Amino acid sequence: METNIRLQWQELEESSVLPLVLESKQVHILFGLEEAILFSFGPHYSRSLNPNKVFMIFNPEKNLEVELHVKTKVKLIYLNLELKHLHELFVPGSQQAPVFNPENSNHKFYEEKDIPSELYFVLNQLFARQMAPNAERLYRKAKAYEILSLFFSEPEASKANCPFLNNENVILKVKQAKEYLLANYNDPPQIHDLALKVGLNEFQLKSAFKEIYGNSPYQYLLDHKLNLSRTYLLSGKLQVNEVAYKMGYSNPSHYIEAFKKKYGITPKKLISK
Repeated sequence: METNIRLQWQELEESSVLPLVLESKQVHILFGLEEAILFSFGPHYSRSLNPNKVFMIFNPEKNLEVELHVKTKVKLIYLNLELKHLHELFVPGSQQAPVFNPENSNHKFYEEKDIPSELYFVLNQLFARQMAPNAERLYRKAKAYEILSLFFSEPEASKANCPFLNNENVILKVKQAKEYLLANYNDPPQIHDLALKVGLNEFQLKSAFKEIYGNSPYQYLLDHKLNLSRTYLLSGKLQVNEVAYKMGYSNPSHYIEAFKKKYGITPKKLISK
């Protein structure tokens, strides 16, 4: 029997509120990346999910109505499935979380824990990938299983694919490199200068960056610039050439070519729709 796992991910905008219903008899696993998320369970109780932490929530008695409050942009990953289906995925005796204890099947529980580094870069990959519609269902299913396996695995059994990611300091430096790239998207530094700025060598930076974000630094930056340019185009306030220059292109034709390759249409066709 196919297990019904639901996996969702989204970037919550600054100063936004997201209503969410956590259904009873479901195990809900919520990951917050980069910034804190306030979980409000009603007028009298709230709990903060700190950056790079995960909540696991199970309530067999009733649905929980929750509001998620964020002050700055936050990445949220939300995975849920029925408790019985979760049990079916694992061999008895190998589980490490309280949810697997038989006495907890009829009792509500809440757990907060750190996101392991090997899981952290898998979660970030969700935001770096753009899938064709016919492949997205398979991708979601595969990622859901990967996330569950890493989340419930014993710490000593999980090894990051990239040896540099065993070092938490490297992860922090790669994040700094990403933030610096995004802050200087229209005049990005050379890879050598970027690596030097964050205190890594080029090989470390490129290898670890790809493991965490799913792309090379400059492919990641290109995707960001094209997504940002699309927002500017749809606002109707700038012409195509103006957007190209704003994104750091000295030749608008190069921008148009990159845009068409990513979205399948030219910028002019996008704004004429």
